[in-house]
Amino acid sequence: MEERVALLRAYECGVFTVAELAANYGVSRTTFYEWKRRRDAGDERWFEDRSRAPRSCPHATPADVIAGIVAERRRFPRFGPKKLRARLVLARPDVAWPAVSTIGDILKRSGLIEAKLRQRRPLAQGEIVAGSEVPNGEWAMDFKGWFRTRDGKRVDPLTVSDTASRYLVGIRITPPTHDGVKAVLTRVFGEIGLPDAIRSDNGSPFGSTGGGGLSRLSVWLMKLGIEPRFIPPASPQDNGRHERMHRTLKDATTKPPAETWQQQQVRFNLFRREYNEERPHEALGQTTPASCWTPPRRGLPIKIDEPWYDPDHEVRRVRHDGTIRWRGETVFVGEALARETVGLVAVEARLRHDEHDAGCHVVRFMSRDLGLLDAAGRFRRFAPPRARLRSTSKPARTESE
Repeated sequence: MEERVALLRAYECGVFTVAELAANYGVSRTTFYEWKRRRDAGDERWFEDRSRAPRSCPHATPADVIAGIVAERRRFPRFGPKKLRARLVLARPDVAWPAVSTIGDILKRSGLIEAKLRQRRPLAQGEIVAGSEVPNGEWAMDFKGWFRTRDGKRVDPLTVSDTASRYLVGIRITPPTHDGVKAVLTRVFGEIGLPDAIRSDNGSPFGSTGGGGLSRLSVWLMKLGIEPRFIPPASPQDNGRHERMHRTLKDATTKPPAETWQQQQVRFNLFRREYNEERPHEALGQTTPASCWTPPRRGLPIKIDEPWYDPDHEVRRVRHDGTIRWRGETVFVGEALARETVGLVAVEARLRHDEHDAGCHVVRFMSRDLGLLDAAGRFRRFAPPRARLRSTSKPARTESE
C-alpha cells in the first residue's frame, strides 16, 4: 500500500511520465489511472484492494426456489438431488427448477449434505506378470456365485484349481468368511500339499484395502510360504481359466439345484472327479487335467515359524488394534497383521522418488511391502501388486516329464 501512495506522489512531482512510473512499480497504466481516479473522487481508502466479485448475478437461483428445495429436502432427508428435482418437477412443473448439480450445491450451502471422508488412495506398486507353466506353481481360488438349494438354504461353493494343469483341486460349500475359507484350505493343504502361490480377487476374505492388500487369510498364507496374488479390481478376465471352469460347473451341477446342500456337495464331488479324470481339456491338447498334474512336494507344516527379517530392519510387533509403536508415536498399519511382527527399513537415497521420501521407512511383512512411514509418523499404504495371468502356449507338463 505504501508503494501505491509513493507512486502517486512521484507522479505529482512531474518528473516522471505515467509509462515510466508504471514500468518502475510493475503495474499497468490502466491500474495507475484507476487508483488516481479513486483518489481524485475523494475515496480515503483508494489504495486498498477491492473484491472482484460481481455486485449482482442475474443467473442466481431465486430465493423462493431455494426455499422450496430446502423444504423438500427436510421433508425427505434421504433423497438426493436427482430424486428431489424429480419430485419438485412433478409437484410444480411451472417452476424452472435448477439443474441437479445446482441443487446439490444449494443443499451443501444449507448444511443438508455431509461431506464424505475420502480415504487416501494407496501408493501404486505396479503390476507383476503372474501365472505358472508348471503344476502347483500357482492355484486359483474363488467363490462361485451363491445360489439356494430347493429347500431354501444358501450355498456358497469355494473352488480351487491349478492354473497350469487346470486340475480342480477342490470344491467345498463353506461360508464366505475367513474361518470358512481357512478351514477348507487347511483340509486341502493337509490332503494334497501347498502351492507356491494362490491367485484370487481383492474381496474379503481373500484381500483387503489395507497395506499391501493383505487380509488375515493372506497373512496366514504368507506364513505358510504361499504368495497371495490379487487380480486387478473388476477384472475377472485375469482369472479367466478359473471363471471358465465355473461356467462348466454351473451347467453341470446347478440346473436345477439339488434338494439339500448335502446333496449339492455330492454333485460337486462327482463333477470334480469327472472334470479331472474323464473330461478332455482343449487347452491341454485334449488330455485330462489329472494326466498333467502331480501333487505338490511341500506338505502342511506342523508348526508355523515366525517371520524373519534382515539385520538392517527394526522389528515391531503389531498390537491387537493394528498399531505399532514407532519413535514414541502410535502408528496404524493394519488389523490383518494383529499380533504379527513387521520389519521397518530406511529408504535408501537411490531409491527415493522425491524429496518427501527422505527419512521414510518401508514397512513390510515378510516379502510384502505394506507402505511408507514418513518422518512425521504418517503411514501411506501400498496397493497390492496386481497379477495379470500369462497365457501358456503349450499344455502343462508334469514334474516327472
